[in-house]
Amino acid sequence: MAEKVTKIINGRVVGSDIAPRAVYFRGGRIVKAGSTVMVDDTIDAGGCFVAPGFIDIHCHGGGDADFMDGTPEAFLAAARMHGIHGTTTLFPTATSGSFEEMSGLFAAYEEALKLNLDGADFAGIHLEGPYFAMSQKGAQDPKYVRPPEPSEYRKLLALSGKIVRWSAAPELEGALDFARELRERGILAASGHTDCLCEEAIAAFEAGFTHVTHLYSAMSSVHRRGVFRHAGLVEAAYLLDDMTVEIIADGIHLPPPLLKLIYKLKGPDRIALITDAMRGAGMPEGESVIGSRKNGLPVIIEDGVAKLTDKTAFAGSVATTDRLVRNMVQLAEVPLTDAVKMATATPAAIMKLSDRGTLDAGKRADIVIFDDNITMKRVIVGGRTIFEA
Repeated sequence: MAEKVTKIINGRVVGSDIAPRAVYFRGGRIVKAGSTVMVDDTIDAGGCFVAPGFIDIHCHGGGDADFMDGTPEAFLAAARMHGIHGTTTLFPTATSGSFEEMSGLFAAYEEALKLNLDGADFAGIHLEGPYFAMSQKGAQDPKYVRPPEPSEYRKLLALSGKIVRWSAAPELEGALDFARELRERGILAASGHTDCLCEEAIAAFEAGFTHVTHLYSAMSSVHRRGVFRHAGLVEAAYLLDDMTVEIIADGIHLPPPLLKLIYKLKGPDRIALITDAMRGAGMPEGESVIGSRKNGLPVIIEDGVAKLTDKTAFAGSVATTDRLVRNMVQLAEVPLTDAVKMATATPAAIMKLSDRGTLDAGKRADIVIFDDNITMKRVIVGGRTIFEA
C-alpha cells in the first residue's frame, strides 16, 4: 500500500522568507507540491508558523534524565521532553566520566535508538571532555580532566561508531594530533573548556578544531599575561570567518548585548543555537544533579538556570529549543527567519546532516508548527506527530 500524502495548509512557512504556502509530506519525507499530488490527509496550521524541526547539537538531558545515567529510559525521557518543545533532532552529549560510564552510555544509546518512537531523533553522540583545561573545567568533574592520550581515545572510538563530535581544549599536549585523527574519521573536533591563546586557536582550526563549544562559556578571551594583553578563543572565533560557533541562547548564559554582538559578527550561517540542557530542563526549580544520578555533581536550579551549589558558576542550562528561538527574536531582535535558521539549517550543516534542516523536497519530514510566541502547536518527527497542543 502506498504511503499517504499529508498536506499542511493555512501556515506561514518559514524558510529563506516567510510565505503562505502548503507543505506536503509522504511518510517520513517532504514531497514537492504539484497538481499530480493526491492528498490523503490535511493538517490545518491555523495561521501559525510552519518551520523545519529544531536541531540541538549539544544537550545533556532533560525531564529529570541525564544521558550519563546510562539507561535507555534516560535517553527516551530526554528525547520526549525536548521533542514536545520543538527539538526533532538531538545529539546526546556526555560529560567527562569513567570508561565504564562511557561504555554504559554507548550501550544505552544503541538500545534507545530502537525504542525511540515519540521523541527527538538521535543523530549521534557528542563527547564533551575529558580533555580540558583544568582552569576552565566548569561543572566537569575535575578527577576526570586530563590531556588527550591516543591509546585512550582510540579505545573509546573503537567502542562506539556513533561518536560524531568531540569537544576538547586545543592547547593541550597532543590535542592537534587528536583533532587530525578525528577529522580523518569524519568526527567534528570542537574547541571548548580552554585557556588557549588566539594564535593557538587559529593553529588548531587548521588541524581540525573548526567549531567552538558554547561561545563565551568556559573559554579564554582578552586577558593579561604580565603587562601584555592577549586575545583568546573568543577573538579567534570572530577573526576566522569559517569557524562556526554555538551559543546557549537562554538569555542567562549570554545577555542580550552579547547575543546581538555574536549575531552581528558571525551571522546566521555560522551560529547554532544549543540548549546545553541538563536533567533539570522541563522540571521545577530546586536541587538537581549534573551528570549521572549515581555520582554526578549536585547543583541547584534557580533563576531559570542550573548553578553549582556554591553559586560560583553556571552548571548547564535548563533551556529548550523553543526558548532559544524565542529569545533570539525577542531579546536579540533577530528576524524570525534567521533565528529559525540558527536552530535548523545551520546546525544541520555543521554536523553534515544533508537530509534535514529545511523543508525542501526530499528532506526528512521533521516539522514544527508554532504561534507568534514560539509556543509549539504541533511537532512532527519523521512524518509522525509526537506532540499536538
